[in-house]
Amino acid sequence: MDLFIKDEQGRYVTATTLAIIKEGRNRTRSTLKKGSSFIRSSEEAKEAIASKISSYQHEVFGCLFLDTKNCILEWKEMFQGTIDSTTVYPREVVKEVLRLNAAKVILAHNHPSGNTDPSQHDIELTKKLKEILQIVDVKVLDHIIVGDNITAFTDKGIQF
Repeated sequence: MDLFIKDEQGRYVTATTLAIIKEGRNRTRSTLKKGSSFIRSSEEAKEAIASKISSYQHEVFGCLFLDTKNCILEWKEMFQGTIDSTTVYPREVVKEVLRLNAAKVILAHNHPSGNTDPSQHDIELTKKLKEILQIVDVKVLDHIIVGDNITAFTDKGIQF
C-alpha cells in the first residue's frame, strides 16, 4: 500500500520514507505542547515521549507534566547523563511540578543501549519520586523507558 503527499504543485505523489518520517516527527512534536492534547493511555504517552528522546546517544531523564484532566502542561528534559546513567535530583522535579502547578507527572528516560528492561535503580528511583511527590499532592502516573522498544512500568505491571 502506498501513501501519498501533495507536492509543491498540489499534485499527489507517492511519499518517500524520508517524507513520512519527517511528517511523523512534525506531528508528534506538536503533541507535547501545552494544552495541545490530553494523555488518555500509556500508548499515547509512550509514542509522544519516544519522539523526543529516542535518538539521543546519552541518557536523558524527562517529565511530562499534566493537569488534573491529563491535559499536557509541559514536556521537560530535566537531566542529561552519560551513555549508561543519569543523576536525577528529586528536588528539581518538585520545583518544576510546583512551578507548573501540575497535578500529575509521567516520568521518562531513555536507554541508549536499546534494552528497555527497567533496572532495580529505575524502579527504586520511581518509588522515591512517587513518595516525594505525594507530599505535594502530585500523582506519578507512569515511568516510560525508551530504547529499541518503549516500555511503560504500568504495562509491565511494575508496582511503584
